Amino acid sequence: CSDSQLMYGLLMNHLLILHEPAHTSPTPPSLILVDGLEGYLRGPGGLDPGERSRAAHLSALLCDSAAFLTQLLRPSRSDPCRVVASFRSAVDAAAEDPALDVLDRYFQARCTVDRAGGYEAAAAGLREVWHVYLSGIRDREHRPAATREWKLLISPDGFMEFELV
Repeated sequence: CSDSQLMYGLLMNHLLILHEPAHTSPTPPSLILVDGLEGYLRGPGGLDPGERSRAAHLSALLCDSAAFLTQLLRPSRSDPCRVVASFRSAVDAAAEDPALDVLDRYFQARCTVDRAGGYEAAAAGLREVWHVYLSGIRDREHRPAATREWKLLISPDGFMEFELV
């Protein structure tokens, strides 16, 4: 059993426990955060044949857990439970990543962050430049909306500034 399979099993168990009445807290969570989703899907050698299947199962359970928790929250809140997951693609061109292809079918939006590879001059020194893209969001009529792009500038002192592109 690989580390990713063990981590995958542990995450699945944690999500399944959320559905058990004995484990549901009086105030259910309104946000599910998963950092490093790729670690739950990839074997030590990178991509493996089961990755697409695990991505689909895990995505479906994350979405189902959020829907279940939304039903528990409804008497006290109008906001749904949301899922936020980070995923670092093992493929340079993210469009070619088989796991991302599966994840895009389940999740409403994707935020892609790419290092611009350069620096911009600022009054206090050079700032690191990143491009942030938000795609997959739908408008009120459930039609795909245009991809939104921002530039993220990070100063040497850690100050961050966003600019709409």
